[in-house]
Amino acid sequence: MTQTHFGFENVDERDKARRVRGVFDSVAPRYDLMNDVLSLGLHRLWKRFAVAVADVRAGMRVLDIAGGTGDLAREFAQRAGATGQVVLTDINESMLRIGRDRLLDRGVVLPTVTCDAERLPFADASFDVVSVAFGLRNMTHKEAALAEMARVLRPGGRLLVLEFSKPAEPLRRPYDFYSFKVMPLLGRWIADDADSYRYLAESIRMHPDQATLKAMMKTAGFGHVDVHNLAAGIVALHVGIKC
Repeated sequence: MTQTHFGFENVDERDKARRVRGVFDSVAPRYDLMNDVLSLGLHRLWKRFAVAVADVRAGMRVLDIAGGTGDLAREFAQRAGATGQVVLTDINESMLRIGRDRLLDRGVVLPTVTCDAERLPFADASFDVVSVAFGLRNMTHKEAALAEMARVLRPGGRLLVLEFSKPAEPLRRPYDFYSFKVMPLLGRWIADDADSYRYLAESIRMHPDQATLKAMMKTAGFGHVDVHNLAAGIVALHVGIKC
């Protein structure tokens, strides 16, 4: 039986996806509210930066993986225009349903697909840009997911991975206090779910740091990878160009 991590807990890797799905089923109804509270609204600035770096233009095809409530997909759709296409995917049906409904409420109609990032149901070289924001750390086999992202990108296409990372040394102790004491408390008060937010804090600590993720992306087929540290490294945007 192969083990993997679910936060700080070792679990059967066949069980991780189910348990992650349970976390996001629980947090989905108040996901955006909790993001605003926990990041003091900064997650919107981080996503805006990722959209700017993506440089999506009219006619491009964009795949937004683990797109949740559709923040990035909406911005990409505006830039891709009527001649382009944006596809929103998530492994969690509850999150995807909320994202689809919110997009429709704003008059944005685009394909939504429930799928596993480790087995993307798209042809080779289908997209100009692929993005994944705050979703890679929850994937069981990150190397497989990155290889799939490379596979569906055209040569010269761009992958953007926006994810929590390793902050600068002076911030680590206060950040740990905030993550393990304040986040679960806020999760209990606002979402009536301390355990899910404790898992989210643990999953951040188990995610590869900036240098490790850069090396993983290069192994997956990205010849050039830039790293942009945001909020002193609490979040990092990795941008890979497919060979």
